[in-house]
Amino acid sequence: MTILDLPPKEASVWPVTLGILSWVFWSNLTILFNKWMIESTEFRYPIILTTWHLVFATLATQLLARTTTMLDGRKKIRMDGRTYLRMIIPIGILYSGSLVCSNIVYLYLNVSFIQMLKAGGPIVTLLTSWAWHVTRPSLESFLNILLIAFSVGLAVAGEVQFSWLGVLYQLASLIFDANRLVMIQILLSDEGQKMDPLVTLYYSAPVCAFTNFMIAFYTELRVFRWGIVAETGFGVLLANAAVGFMLNVSIFVLIGKTSGLTMTLVSVPKNILLIVCSVAIWGTQISFLQMVGYAIALLGLLYYSLGWETVKGTYDAGYTRLLGGPERSEKSEESTIEHV
Repeated sequence: MTILDLPPKEASVWPVTLGILSWVFWSNLTILFNKWMIESTEFRYPIILTTWHLVFATLATQLLARTTTMLDGRKKIRMDGRTYLRMIIPIGILYSGSLVCSNIVYLYLNVSFIQMLKAGGPIVTLLTSWAWHVTRPSLESFLNILLIAFSVGLAVAGEVQFSWLGVLYQLASLIFDANRLVMIQILLSDEGQKMDPLVTLYYSAPVCAFTNFMIAFYTELRVFRWGIVAETGFGVLLANAAVGFMLNVSIFVLIGKTSGLTMTLVSVPKNILLIVCSVAIWGTQISFLQMVGYAIALLGLLYYSLGWETVKGTYDAGYTRLLGGPERSEKSEESTIEHV
């Protein structure tokens, strides 16, 4: 249920509005901050940067668990050795792969193009769910996939600063994340348990941090200079990790105040705002073909995520709330007749 669905007396608009604005702010700031760190400073080590984020998240969630009630949901989880090995470690490894690839891609692609490629995420997730037999294939879903794939193809064709390696890293990130989401759905449903984003991060961050450290040990740490930390600034690195963690907190808070429908709707203008910021900050060039492709992709994503009836119902509800809708028109006509 969204704000549009609630009667005026029941709808608490400001907490939801502030929650949405907070999510949009921290989400876009995280992406722009990471891009700036990797591209505009000497800290061009995305795997080490991701490892630092996860170490910070591990420490922060442990602190929150001991000082606040935000992680009380973990007490409802039956977490023994078998469950940890079977559920948390596989999810943590997939999450680590997704984070590493999504940060490496900043070395090769601009933020605007990355967001356009991310529009193909639902395609990868749906194909993965079909492969895992979580959902059954349908003609409607397949046609919607073709539409989104075509629109993402237009965005790729119109890209000026194209890099196959960057596209492959972004695709790998989407595949890792899709398998993580499907595995969470399978494992949690089998265990009959449910974890919110902060609890998931509480359990998976240590695994991700260790996995990333092992990857970095055999790759970036071999050429890493510790003097770069001082050159970049301890405060900058701390702020960067804190911003990433605040994104997880904002998601946790927003989920408690609204629905997946609202988050899906808000993600469209959020991504458009991110592209506009990328153009303003880095002067990113966007072709007309890319704009057309991305617009079609966004429409396809809305239809895929919500369905036509939901989109139409939400629009009608919003129109009624804002303009009065048919009832207001009928009352206006009646008052005009009485006046005559």
